[in-house]
Amino acid sequence: MARRTIDAFSEDIPVITNSAGCGSAMKAYGHLLERDNEYRERAAAFSLRVRDISEFLAETGFEPPKKAIRARKIAYQDACHLAHGQGIKDAPRELLASLPGVQLVELKESDMCCGSAGVYNLTQPVLARRLLERKWRCIEESGAEIIASGNPGCLAWIQQAARERRSPIRVVHTAVLLAEAYLG
Repeated sequence: MARRTIDAFSEDIPVITNSAGCGSAMKAYGHLLERDNEYRERAAAFSLRVRDISEFLAETGFEPPKKAIRARKIAYQDACHLAHGQGIKDAPRELLASLPGVQLVELKESDMCCGSAGVYNLTQPVLARRLLERKWRCIEESGAEIIASGNPGCLAWIQQAARERRSPIRVVHTAVLLAEAYLG
């Protein structure tokens, strides 16, 4: 699958991901295929071109909209594969903080796993639920109106907690929130 993915992308453009887990995996293709004589160099070059969307926007000069967005308090929840796997913590926060009218509040234990962890919530539902409950307490304590994160698994799991509580707290991908800021 790694070889097919590498073959599918032109060699002269960045590969932008919106999934922290997928981005972590693709950034590891260079190590994964280092013993494959045919793909070794291409895999290493490919891995260097992979960028999380927040990383890419921060590197290329994101220009925030002029108009303030409706929500005032936003907290960022670190996806494990983005924070620990890729070492990306500042870029999403800087992008969100750049939006006019936003107060970025720090989420207690932001970089602690929410319990989704790929399919961990399916294979270890009791332990995953404990992590989600702990994460949700931190979210409520933050006073944020919106929780942003950079991984679909985290988003779905935390959205489930919001639905179960009928909470008005919105849980959304960082890139979606940035795009909505432009759309008004």
